[in-house]
Amino acid sequence: MKLDVNALRYMSKEEFRTLVAVEIGQKNHEIVPVTLIDTIAGLKHGGTMRYLRTLLRYKLVHHDNSKYDGYRLTYLGYDFLAIKTMVNRGTVSSVGRQIGVGKESDVFEVMDEGGRVMALKLHRLGRTSFRAVKSKRDYLRNRSSFSWLYLSRLAALKEYAFMTALGKHGLPVPEAIDHNRHAVLMSLVDACPLVQVRELVNPGVVYRGLMELMVRLTELGLIHCDFNEFNLLVDDDEKLTLIDFPQMVSTSHSNAEELFERDVDCIIRFFKKKLGYIPEHDDTLPYLRPDFKAVVARSSGTLDVELAASGFQKQHQDVLERFARPGRDGDAGASGDEADDAGHNAAELKMQPPTPIQGHDEPANEGSGGAAQAHADGSDDEAGLASFAAQEQAVHQRVVQQQKKVGMRKAVSRATRNAQKSSSHKGRKQTASSIDW
Repeated sequence: MKLDVNALRYMSKEEFRTLVAVEIGQKNHEIVPVTLIDTIAGLKHGGTMRYLRTLLRYKLVHHDNSKYDGYRLTYLGYDFLAIKTMVNRGTVSSVGRQIGVGKESDVFEVMDEGGRVMALKLHRLGRTSFRAVKSKRDYLRNRSSFSWLYLSRLAALKEYAFMTALGKHGLPVPEAIDHNRHAVLMSLVDACPLVQVRELVNPGVVYRGLMELMVRLTELGLIHCDFNEFNLLVDDDEKLTLIDFPQMVSTSHSNAEELFERDVDCIIRFFKKKLGYIPEHDDTLPYLRPDFKAVVARSSGTLDVELAASGFQKQHQDVLERFARPGRDGDAGASGDEADDAGHNAAELKMQPPTPIQGHDEPANEGSGGAAQAHADGSDDEAGLASFAAQEQAVHQRVVQQQKKVGMRKAVSRATRNAQKSSSHKGRKQTASSIDW
């Protein structure tokens, strides 16, 4: 689905409020009932159906009435929520052309208020070509249920964490700027993918640089697992940049050596077939093929434990729990379990005045009720989360009470209908008996 942000400029705060209500409802519902959307949105004068029809026209939600009348978010609606949050934070002011398409993500050019051009990566797990993600990656851990929006959020969170950590350790990766939901904002690298290169001035130097980069990752306790020409950028000076990190695993992983050797073989194969460079035949530079066991033996990095990479050692579970404690990430996903912190939802319902991507200036809806009374800047402070949690609990209690009342009315109505049917049946039976006699 094409990302068209023109509709984003003209959406009202009530429409965004309704869209966020659908997202909150998807925490516990695959298809969110209209009554629940109306309760969560808490609009002063109602009118939720009118705004839902507008969102449906923009293809931000999908209508499903197979079991009951309800709605769910689409990827385009999730895109709008993520971009709106970044607009409110001031990290994004405009969205430009699409510069990349992958099997699990789309990349767009964006710009901030200062005119800096950056890259916005929107994860889109669940495409037809990538349906096996739930079996090949451990995003779900021991969970049995999932949604593709939730998996995309986990992938974005993981990539942002890896990119930030690797950048702090001096590895050539893009600068991680911001993230929200399934979107990751990073610096735009002036380079092209290695797969588009047909000739290198110093192929031997580039090859050794790639192998040394792989060794540095392993020494930190990580294996890229997708170290190939599609995820490596090279500029005019033949400097390298590594991208795409959600699939990284720990060197303690049971298949770590196999994955490491696969990455090495992939680079060697590319240089031989595409560039015509055979590393072992180069007399100017010594042939370099890293040995996994030797690299691991001398490594002292624990970045895999700090970032909870797949395959980390169990004796470091306490470190992981401190890192991944509840409430660390305030940007929740669209469905799943309690990991979906709802802080950003409350922030969206507050609706701060937008930056120039919004076509009109509207004051924040200070008096709106429902689940919207939380901090407006999208921050993850504990007070905001606690406040929203209390309000969400209150909304839940009101919904339960309404459902009980509806159930009681239905029970009374059902009993009345049964009594009427029974009385009518007895009357017909008595009439038939008298006629027979």
